[in-house]
Amino acid sequence: MNVCVFGAGAIGGYVAAKLASAGEADVSCVARGPHLAVIAVKAHSLPAAAPSIQHLIGKQTTLVPAINGVPWWYFYKSGGRYENTRLQSVDPDGKLWDLLPPPRVVGCIVYPATDLVAPGVIEHTYSNRFDLGEPDGSKSERAQVFSQLMIKAGLRAPVRPRIRENLWVKLWGNLSFNMICALTRSPLDAVIANPETRALARTMMVEAQGVAEKVGVKLPLDVDARIAGAAEVGSHKPSTLVDLERGRPMEIDALLGAVVEMARLTAVPVPTCESVLALVRQLARAAASPSA
Repeated sequence: MNVCVFGAGAIGGYVAAKLASAGEADVSCVARGPHLAVIAVKAHSLPAAAPSIQHLIGKQTTLVPAINGVPWWYFYKSGGRYENTRLQSVDPDGKLWDLLPPPRVVGCIVYPATDLVAPGVIEHTYSNRFDLGEPDGSKSERAQVFSQLMIKAGLRAPVRPRIRENLWVKLWGNLSFNMICALTRSPLDAVIANPETRALARTMMVEAQGVAEKVGVKLPLDVDARIAGAAEVGSHKPSTLVDLERGRPMEIDALLGAVVEMARLTAVPVPTCESVLALVRQLARAAASPSA
């Protein structure tokens, strides 16, 4: 099997190294900048990268986008009244849907914490799990083959029958804690330990649960269990905070903007999520231009 990791940064480089060391696939990487010496760019980088990725797609190519948050293909084969809806927040003008067709996609949810500490040097902190799943819920041959390839490389890669359910469980924490950590420049444990910021996160999660249920997803655990799970991570800086500290663009729309867009689509009120989204977008503008 030939595997191209497009965007061999922290997560992409980690996956590429594991796959290459296992010797089960011919692995190539596309990277940029000093690090130059699967699609694993961050969600906000995908529109710019899509034309280059499109050139790599052959008749049998499967796309496994290892990205955080709500993907551009979310409503493909979702069933229900919103099937095939294109989300402007993560796919402006439908560019990704056209260039990276959802029928080619096997969904992927990323759990490992990794950091690109120097060109060619990736620090892996915890987890080796990547949930995989077809948008239509089937256990396809392509998903199973890729799962086995990842497992042989020493990674956990189960094929999930309800990939959106798993997506929302992770997104639940990302849309709340990632944003609050960035706004307060605080690690995860500090945000959870503070009753006020913990309550803010919980309110956001409850609002988001209403959106998830409206688009047909029933979360398999309650909000307090999800917060308890986040607390177990300990003193961790979410990627959004790390990006802010390093002067890089933050993932905002894929983690929270898309949820607010879904809320408006489904007429679910999410006032706290809307307020936090406004604040973190302004934070991003100010970080990009100190005079903003």
